[in-house]
Amino acid sequence: MRGLSSTQRDMSFFLPGNDIGILLIHGLTGTPVEMRYVGKGLARAGYTVYGAQLAGHCGTEQDLAATGWQDWADSALAALDHLRQHVSRVFVGGLSMGAIMALHLAAQRRDGVDGLLLYGPTLKYDGWTIPWYSFLLKFLIYTPFGKRYVFMEKPPYGIKDERLRKRVVQNMLSGNSADAGLAGLPSFCLQQMWALSQQVESELAQIQVPTLILHAREDDVASLKNPLKILQAVAGPAELVLMNDSYHMITVDRERDQVVARSIEHISRFAQPQHSNLQRGIPQPAQTRMQAQA
Repeated sequence: MRGLSSTQRDMSFFLPGNDIGILLIHGLTGTPVEMRYVGKGLARAGYTVYGAQLAGHCGTEQDLAATGWQDWADSALAALDHLRQHVSRVFVGGLSMGAIMALHLAAQRRDGVDGLLLYGPTLKYDGWTIPWYSFLLKFLIYTPFGKRYVFMEKPPYGIKDERLRKRVVQNMLSGNSADAGLAGLPSFCLQQMWALSQQVESELAQIQVPTLILHAREDDVASLKNPLKILQAVAGPAELVLMNDSYHMITVDRERDQVVARSIEHISRFAQPQHSNLQRGIPQPAQTRMQAQA
């Protein structure tokens, strides 16, 4: 795992609690700060929470562009191993690309992940703010111009709450990437995201752990095709809950309290010994449910 450069800050957080651990993974170009509200809510419920920081993040575009998806995965796996030293069971949660990374961890460490919390999982950027002609990127991104291009964030920046959006955008555009993430996505990193998504899609059928998917009905970044693909492909029990008053960043937006409550409900339901890795020798039939957030 790569160490921090001189331009990066360590924004990871560790909140000690009981014998059940929750690993939280932020999104691409994001920061552990976007997971802190949910992390604190889970910690108040008694769980041990680790908000990890992925390789290359919380620094400059150059820091991020110097890494690839394998580096991000290595840092997430190292965080999982660290948390495992303090607890007996681990649920892995992630936002956007972090949710896809959580799926990858569950496939790679079948004896190390006991459940998943997927917030706005993004296999493909296809939300309502993504231009219809975005499919051309797969061709243009490999041209000399495309290789140097940086895709800038655009309104509403994944946040429906206008006051919160204004504060986040101010931090983002002021260069405070450690708190608000980067304002732009280097094209190389988008290529790496595509590679990660392709890898995870090939792994979905291997995932047998209980999976909760929370996704905004009006997600501006990732359409409902993303959670539905995951819901239908994973082998274990899975539930999709649609949020009605948020955009992509559901861990910080208007329904963040419901995100915490739903997460605690899922953990409580599946953290009992009968759902532990010791019982995974006998495959269980997948149970899928889809519901709207009241």
